[in-house]
Amino acid sequence: MSQKDSVKALDAQTASLQIYINSSEKQKALYKRTLFVVSISQIFGGAGLAAGVTVGALLAQQMLGTDAYAGIPSSLLTLGSAGAALLVGRLSQAFGRRTGLSAGFIIGGLGAIGVIISAIINSVFLLFTSLLVYGAGSATNLQARYAGTDLANSKQRATAISMTMVFTTFGAVAGPNLVNVMGNFALSIGVPSLAGPFILGAAAYILAGIVLFIMLRPDPLVIARMIQEANQVPNDKGQLATTEHTENKRGIIAGATLMVLTQMVMVAIMTMTPVHMMHHGHGLGAVGLVIGFHIGAMYLPSLVTGVLVDKLGRTAMAIGSGTTLLLAGLTAAFAPGDSMVLLVIALILLGLGWNFGLISGTALIVDSTETSTRAKTQGTVDVLIALSGAAGGALSGMIVAGSSYLTLSLSGGILSLLLIPVVIWSRGRKK
Repeated sequence: MSQKDSVKALDAQTASLQIYINSSEKQKALYKRTLFVVSISQIFGGAGLAAGVTVGALLAQQMLGTDAYAGIPSSLLTLGSAGAALLVGRLSQAFGRRTGLSAGFIIGGLGAIGVIISAIINSVFLLFTSLLVYGAGSATNLQARYAGTDLANSKQRATAISMTMVFTTFGAVAGPNLVNVMGNFALSIGVPSLAGPFILGAAAYILAGIVLFIMLRPDPLVIARMIQEANQVPNDKGQLATTEHTENKRGIIAGATLMVLTQMVMVAIMTMTPVHMMHHGHGLGAVGLVIGFHIGAMYLPSLVTGVLVDKLGRTAMAIGSGTTLLLAGLTAAFAPGDSMVLLVIALILLGLGWNFGLISGTALIVDSTETSTRAKTQGTVDVLIALSGAAGGALSGMIVAGSSYLTLSLSGGILSLLLIPVVIWSRGRKK
């Protein structure tokens, strides 16, 4: 293509995007389309996420022959998601959501393939390395929630976050409940049964990436930036003066702290629950059922949660998060190991508390940042979330091995209360 043809193509592309800048109706239509496309990708992303969460600890336990390091897979997965969160955030900032999110999901799918190969050749080194790469899918699944907010107004943001998250439920609930099916399928093709869910994870993540790459056009973040630039006005020197307000640093700190603490508590208790159940005679199907309820509670209430966050406020729902996580920790700690009902209730409360914290915290971050730097800031915050999850996963196995599941659950519940004074502090003067 000649330079002249390239210029013409660029001009045509700019003109096609310009219609979204000049028409509020087009903006609303694109907002709805973005939510639809991201929601489809979240169905696949949820299945990929849930598959690894359900059996990762059990696979490591089987390959290593000890419980002490059963939390390492969760730790590596979330540690890998930290680096991926930074990568996806930077790619989104530079090239738009479409590039960042599709790349993250496809990389996560390649990591799942690596886990399958590691199980076949019984290589712990390859398992751990692949789990790091697999974490990219988890990070991308989480960052996809931001895409729905790019064209949302301040009264729609939490609802937009929740709408994209709620569709994760379909895949997230199906994933754990397909553990036995995928395990049997894996055995039928000569692959260890615990690697079966990762076959589902690989296919799901790669499909999510393909959906976003093909359908997320035009890019919502690119359009949001163009709208922001169009709203800039010239100052008395004829230069463009932005109408942006200064970032609310208290809001960013509070939102990040809220999501970091809820992630740490949730990952720690969730990671060791399958091991705790297996020690009390529960089978793999029962483990999948409990984790399925847990992940359902993480995502299914999202649509209602988003409305509540927009109506009642970020602070009220953040306090609700801390209280719910405390109840989850107490229930898990004192539930008899052979009681499926109480373990299901504990894990449902754990997922619900995480849901409250994630949506209210995400809304705080979006409220407190600007379009020009939002994706980069979101990626950085998600790095902290992933690192907190890595710490929770790594420490959980050591705490249980050195003490008990009761100690782990009580500690997590009490830790979650720390977020309440932080969000109350954030209501003070903006800095």
